[in-house]
Amino acid sequence: MRKPGFFMPALCALFAALTAICAVIPFPSVGPIPFSLGTFAVLLSGGVLGPKYGPLSQLVYIMLGLCGLPVFAGFQSGWQALAGPSGGFLAGYVIAAFAAGLLLRRLPGHLPGTVFLMAIGPVCYFLPGFFWFMHCTGGGAWASLMAAVLPFLPGDAVKLILAGLLTRRLRPVLQRYGV
Repeated sequence: MRKPGFFMPALCALFAALTAICAVIPFPSVGPIPFSLGTFAVLLSGGVLGPKYGPLSQLVYIMLGLCGLPVFAGFQSGWQALAGPSGGFLAGYVIAAFAAGLLLRRLPGHLPGTVFLMAIGPVCYFLPGFFWFMHCTGGGAWASLMAAVLPFLPGDAVKLILAGLLTRRLRPVLQRYGV
């Protein structure tokens, strides 16, 4: 019998790759912040991998981008992507995966409860994203809220529900294998 956690490094790499794939899928954007499915993968990584390995997978994703691989939205990479207007969202990915994973481990429940608890994730990437966007653009709070947060809320609600559904399906399967 393999010891628990044997597969975790591979799952971290898998979720980093999933985030990269989801982030580079192009969607029409309005303004400087791109629409992507990356936030779906962030929430799923926290929900499935938990508070330790979920954020680790997102750190791996960010490090891949910093090393020059075009894994950020719009096939961007490097420090300029983190220093740009959407950099705060990328930094918030780690926090979001941690928070979603921690709450789900502490308070597991049924599907509506899972989705409700995972809702902390978007808060964790919208807050640093909003403040960093405001800093980078020099815009006011209202203009930054209108450009960097409000247009994304409906899509993120759908991604949150889908991540909750998949989390509820995947966690029991992985737990059977000691993950």
